[in-house]
Amino acid sequence: MTTAMDLLTVTLDVASERPVEEGDLSLALAGAELIDLIDAEAVTLDGDRIVPGPQRAMDDRLLDVAESSLVREAPYETVEDWLWRRGRGLSGAYRAALETEGRLTRQRHGWIRRGPDRTAPGDSPARRRAAERWMSGEPVLAVLAAAVGIHDEPAGDFEEPGADTLVTVLAAVDEAVTELAAVRQQRQIEEAAFDNIWRAP
Repeated sequence: MTTAMDLLTVTLDVASERPVEEGDLSLALAGAELIDLIDAEAVTLDGDRIVPGPQRAMDDRLLDVAESSLVREAPYETVEDWLWRRGRGLSGAYRAALETEGRLTRQRHGWIRRGPDRTAPGDSPARRRAAERWMSGEPVLAVLAAAVGIHDEPAGDFEEPGADTLVTVLAAVDEAVTELAAVRQQRQIEEAAFDNIWRAP
């Protein structure tokens, strides 16, 4: 399991006070992919630029797609640009992967239908590993989950090797999600103003 798939699994499993926005989740998944690519030494960061290493096969289909889509010419791509480009529609791609692998189940509300069926991961070793990682408070997963609104931002610093790189990626995810939220809010304000114009006598 990759960090991105663990994040999606946790997002589907953990109840939150508000629904997770698909755009926010897509940005966080792109950040999770980048963290896994760094961990696999497929890329390094030079400041905020993503510098690819020699092309290699990863152990995950979607991570293979991510690795093959890296910009391999200087001045290379920034982390921010990667999040917006790679993140476009990424949550849908990950959900589709779970469905294709038969790892999503629909949880019905009972014989009286009170709302739409909820989709959740089926029981599997991968789901249990994601749950263990979540319950242990693993910091990377916790920060990514906080970015999409599952829970509050965890306290504490990263102390492992490469902490500066992790902080760069996670901070970029947080900034991108904040920017997207601002865009959504502005759009809502504009739509409300437009509605008011039509409703005016």
